[in-house]
Order: sequence, then structure tokens, then C-alpha cells
Amino acid sequence: MNKPKIVIAGAGYGGLITTVKLQKLIGTEEASITLINKHDYHYQTTWLHENAAGTRHHDQTRIAIKDVIDPRKVNFVQDTVTKIDPEAKKVTMENGQISYDYLVIGLGFEPANFGIEGLLDHAYNIRSINSSRLIREHIEHNFAMYNNESEKKEERLNIVIGGGGFTGIEFAGELAERIPELCKEYDIDRDKVRVTVIEAGPSVMMGFDPQLVEYALNSLESRGIEFQTNAFLKEVSADSIVYEKAEEKHTIKTNTTVWAAGVQGSSVLEKSGFNVKRNKVMVTEDLRDPDHDDIFIVGDCAAVMNEETGKPYPPTAQIATQMGFNCAQNLKALIRKESNTQKFVPDLKGTLASLGGGDAMGTVMGKKLYGKPADVMKKASDNRYLYQLGGVGLVLKKGKFNIFS
Repeated sequence: MNKPKIVIAGAGYGGLITTVKLQKLIGTEEASITLINKHDYHYQTTWLHENAAGTRHHDQTRIAIKDVIDPRKVNFVQDTVTKIDPEAKKVTMENGQISYDYLVIGLGFEPANFGIEGLLDHAYNIRSINSSRLIREHIEHNFAMYNNESEKKEERLNIVIGGGGFTGIEFAGELAERIPELCKEYDIDRDKVRVTVIEAGPSVMMGFDPQLVEYALNSLESRGIEFQTNAFLKEVSADSIVYEKAEEKHTIKTNTTVWAAGVQGSSVLEKSGFNVKRNKVMVTEDLRDPDHDDIFIVGDCAAVMNEETGKPYPPTAQIATQMGFNCAQNLKALIRKESNTQKFVPDLKGTLASLGGGDAMGTVMGKKLYGKPADVMKKASDNRYLYQLGGVGLVLKKGKFNIFS
């Protein structure tokens, strides 16, 4: 009898935790495990805003897959998934095809552009190591060019962030720390640099406690970040953006528009015929596709309903990681023909947002935290994930220890 073949598509938070946990739960004689990923590394999506601003080197954000998987138990395939055929039980990649008995889809997210004119052509996205590195280099290039042109162009020093959610606010916080360094390096007056966050809602960080939001705004505004709320981005070009507020249109000259206002699941799911909304599948209580018992979906491609609010849980790294643990346990149960799989119930410890420069805010176990205490807890949370993934060695290699700086 052939061993069941488990294929895990995507090495994001959900996919990689599933792999790492599963290699410890089952033996090589019980099933074969194959992990497919575009790159030979996993990256901390929640750290990419630091790479984009230039406050953390991208090598600290990426983790070699070979450092956390056991090659005796997991076959790693570096390739890009292009399509899934649930009926034939096959995954198609750019360079081949693989069959499965059980499939875990963790293919991550893509930006959602909401039909804004020029957004796809001219805006930057914080979505990967390479896209974040491009933003950093682009910003530095514009600062370097400013004093090397006879005509000073304000658009080189204006940065627009589209979206005042988690990513947008954390990126603004890192820019608040990085810009004074860039000004000093390139002989530019800080007052000439403008960073504007454009948010369609009545406030940034919607869903956060109003006191926490007020703290974040005060912190960022005191360091030169501007906010436009109830403002709708209408058009993006190579050297400007147009937004609408109170039925009036406004223009900001800028070479740098960073879109951080919305994401959707991988388009591979829609192309493969899954029943999706914004490329997400509303999964069953044990994280399976409702139409295919042999397919689990985790991370940004999965929608899990919060029964208290009647809305899906937000796609956070915390939830994706917990999905990975749950998925691994359920696969073990199926492989061993145990009676029941486990229902996925998120265990939310809290939510913390960094504001740059050792500042942060959020809640932990229902308690509001501000400033340094919040920053310490944020870094501890980041290090905890590293420990879950690769133990003490990975924490020492990649962890955040600058809690007293």
C-alpha cells in the first residue's frame, strides 16, 4: 500500500508552520510530505514595512527553508504554483506537476486595487522581500537625486501611503524614524519632506480602541506624519496622486505612492475553480474546502467566520500560525484514521502595532499598552513566532533584542 502524499503549497505563516509541526507529528513511514514555495526562504510578512522603510535589513526578515525543515522528512520543491486541479488531485507549477492525496493551500495574498486608476502601474506594494527592497531603494534614489538636479522637485520628497490600516500605520512609523537619517545623509531639510497617509474611513486603525488610535496619531503626527481621513484615492500617476475629500479633489505631487489599503487571497484559487470571494474560501470548521475533503486552506486564502461579530476574522499572522498548528493536527488524525478532526477556534492573545522608534500600542489579554511596554511585548511576540518555527537557535539568529534602545 502506497503512503499518502501530503502536498503543502506555500511557505507563508500557515503553510510553513503546518510543515514544521507535521514533520514532528508523523513518521516517514506514515506519509510523504512535499512543500512547494516560490523562493527558498520564508519571510516575516509583518516585518516587511521595516525593510521597505530601510530600518531593518531584508536578510533579517527572511528565513532559509532548509534551516527549519528536516530534509529526511520533507521534500522541498522550489517552484511557483500556477493551478490546482481538485478533481485530478494535481498541483501544476511553472516547471512541473505533482499529485496529492491531501493538499494544504497557503499561497498568501495579493494586493486589491479597488479599481483605482493607475494604481497597478504606478503604486508600490509591501508584499514581499523584493517589493519591499524596491521601495527602500526607490526612496533613497529620490533623496539622492533631489540635490543633484538644478530644478528641485518636491515630488521626490513627498511620500503617500494609501491606507491607514495595520501595514500603512506601521510603515509610517518606520518612515518617521528613517527620514531624519536620510535627510542628514543627503543634506536635505527635514521640513521639505512630506509623508501623507490617505484613509477612506473616518479614522485610521479601524477596529482599534479609540484611545489607542489617538495615541498612535499623536505619536506619528509629532514626528511629521500627516493624515487625511474620509479621503478616497482616485488616481495614481508616476508623479502625483489625486484624492477626494468632502466632494473636493486634491492633488499631491509624489514619485512614491505605497498602497497598503487592501489584500485578497491568491488568484490561483479563482483560476482553479474554487468558490471564492476576494480569492478567499470560506472554509469548514476544521479548515477544509467545503467542496473537497482532501484540501485544507490556511492563511490569507482562508476565511473563518467570527461567530460573535458575524464577519470573518482579519487575516493576521497570529491566526495564520494557529491555523498551521490546527491543520497539522488534523492531517495527522486523517493519516492515522483517528475519529475526529479538531475545530479551528482562534485564540487571540491581543493585537500590537509598532509605531517606529521603540514606540507601539495595542492590547494584550484585554489590557491596553502604550509606548515602551507595548514595544517590548511586540518584539516578544515576534520572537515567540521564531521560537515556534525554529527554536532557540532561530530566535538568536533572527530575533529582535533591541528592546532597550
